[in-house]
Amino acid sequence: MVHVTHSVAAQSGDQRFLEILAAGLEANAAEQVAEAFLCARSAYKEAALESGEGEFDHAVGMALIIAGLKLDAPSRQAALLSTLPAHDENAINRLEKEFGRDVAQLVQGASRLYQLRPITRDFAVNGGKNPQETRSQIEILRKMLLAMVEDIRVVLLRLASRAQTLRYYAANPDELRLEVARETLEVYSPLADRLGVWELKWELEDLSFRFLHTETYKKIAQMLDETRLERESFIEEATGRLKNELSALNIQAEVYGRPKHIYSIWNKMRKKSLEFSELYDIRALRVIVENVKECYTALGIVHNVWTPIPKEFDDYISNPKGNFYRSLHTAVRCPDGRSLEVQIRTQEMHRHAELGVAAHWRYKEGSKTAGDDYDAKIAWLRQLLTWKDEVSDGTDWLRHYKHAALDETIYVLTPQGRVIDLPRGATPIDFAYRVHTDLGHRCRGARVDGVLTPLNTELKTGQRIEIIAAKQGGPSRDWLNISQGYIHTKGARVKARQWFASRALEETISEGGALVARELQRLGQSGANVEEIARSLGFAKNEELFAAAARNELNWRQFQNTVRNDKKTEDEADQLVVPLRRATKTASGILIVGVDQLLSQLARCCKPAPPDAIEGFVTRGKGVSIHRVDCANFQHLAALHPERVIETEWGSAEAESFFATDIVVDAHDRQGLLRDISEIFAREKINVIGVHTQSKQGKAKMGFTVEVKNLSQLKRSLGLIHDINGVLTARRG
Repeated sequence: MVHVTHSVAAQSGDQRFLEILAAGLEANAAEQVAEAFLCARSAYKEAALESGEGEFDHAVGMALIIAGLKLDAPSRQAALLSTLPAHDENAINRLEKEFGRDVAQLVQGASRLYQLRPITRDFAVNGGKNPQETRSQIEILRKMLLAMVEDIRVVLLRLASRAQTLRYYAANPDELRLEVARETLEVYSPLADRLGVWELKWELEDLSFRFLHTETYKKIAQMLDETRLERESFIEEATGRLKNELSALNIQAEVYGRPKHIYSIWNKMRKKSLEFSELYDIRALRVIVENVKECYTALGIVHNVWTPIPKEFDDYISNPKGNFYRSLHTAVRCPDGRSLEVQIRTQEMHRHAELGVAAHWRYKEGSKTAGDDYDAKIAWLRQLLTWKDEVSDGTDWLRHYKHAALDETIYVLTPQGRVIDLPRGATPIDFAYRVHTDLGHRCRGARVDGVLTPLNTELKTGQRIEIIAAKQGGPSRDWLNISQGYIHTKGARVKARQWFASRALEETISEGGALVARELQRLGQSGANVEEIARSLGFAKNEELFAAAARNELNWRQFQNTVRNDKKTEDEADQLVVPLRRATKTASGILIVGVDQLLSQLARCCKPAPPDAIEGFVTRGKGVSIHRVDCANFQHLAALHPERVIETEWGSAEAESFFATDIVVDAHDRQGLLRDISEIFAREKINVIGVHTQSKQGKAKMGFTVEVKNLSQLKRSLGLIHDINGVLTARRG
């Protein structure tokens, strides 16, 4: 008995509440709970919650639920004091001084979870309409799971608070209860299910279902009530028979009827499309024995007394559920045709089944064995992310969340209260880019919990982040310096780099546009349609043409021909050929279909080499110019004079032939780079007939015209060049 002084004992019902709250506690712990009770009454006074329930009444009801779960004294104290931070900014420090660090941390954790209420409520109200519903929910769930890993009791406090709220709404109907009920079924009851806290799960589900589907609830309740007398008589008879059979084998067992919960009945009817009369488990027995061996012995007796129903047996002892639930489930048919469900378990299994994680808590004051199973339970909780599959759509991004390591994730809040998950080590810049790419670009400062903070500060779970952004602008190059620690996440770094790359591309396009405009002016064609010129040269849009001009990748002769767009185009194109250099005069190496001993020459514009796909174009007086099929110049000529295109293929040369081709190398500029590339050409016995190099801002761009036997030799050489230190790309021109 707790001896309460001052005016508390005089309060109607307070002494009775205190006796219940102190149940199972030692004297010192009971006194601490009484002190928390006094503190709560003094602090809350007449304050009320959003639901209309008095804060003190809510705290006491919540604490009674926690006591019913047989949690320790700090948990009961925290339940009584859980909403204190809403009244006192310094509440956590004061609680730590008066009640100890354990209680203060529990209250702080419960307060943080309570702050998520607007988000979970929004999901409950708009979940079916908002396209971000699933993602938002998962963020909420992960935040909760993080809190669980820090201390399971925090989540049990939150579940107890929700159960007390539903009890209040049951006695005081209000429109808000519908939103609370939806939120409960989507977030809290599945959480209670996975934790195995069945006592709370059933109450949360039944009350929520009663609010949301009143008529269906009443109908099922009425059907249960109509069959109650018959069911009780049947259960009494079955219980007596089973007890006698077990006693005959010296098995001491508790056997009693198992209560049915309306929401679970409705859920089973809905999922399996069954009528009420078709349910196997409306009549149910629970058998509790001493050990696992007796579980299986009892199962044999049940199957001997009644006829087992096929496919209705589950062995959760050998194969426990994901939340460590263990029991034997079977359904049998009685001689009169009625079905009966039987659950068989040990006392320890029953404690876990009723109280879930709470059953693994040690409550005696000063116990050094508190939580022998707690570490294993924590390891299990780290895998609880899989439970969200029950409320998700299984998309690719969901799998990313499913496999994310909980220890490597932090959870911070936007000023609006939305939860953002980030990898551990993330900074305000990472946060800004996660919220929106443009916000990341314009980020200039950050407030963390209202305090201005350097942009390379590592964020922590629970902090509220506000980004200070410029109206326009972009990231700083310092952000990309890894040693300064401004950016931690790969996504933010990629977005910052893309911004700089896009600006560099804009500069390149601008520079190329000026070059093209200058060339058009020189040709006296300033009014030419640049878009058509670009398309004729094989570019999808003007910007690609300008970029090629700035990078010195544009064939200006071809550009000039296209601009003039008259007969000179063909005549000049006919000159874009270079004689094939051969070891002998008799081997051309090219077979022109249907024509014998016709002069053929390789086009300088595309420099084909075996085994490129090639076509011939009959020139005026110079034979056939051989082009690659994908050559832009050839395609332009073929469009103008399709009748002069001739089928061509590579033949078998009787002597060794060489083909001119271009090689383009991009590299970091350094001393000796040209020498190293030249050594490759010499080693591969490749003749270089033209070289063009350009260096700008530490980058080198080199162009080589070489003579090769075939593409195999060219590819081998490109691979060797690519392996040279500093070379970024080596490709055929």
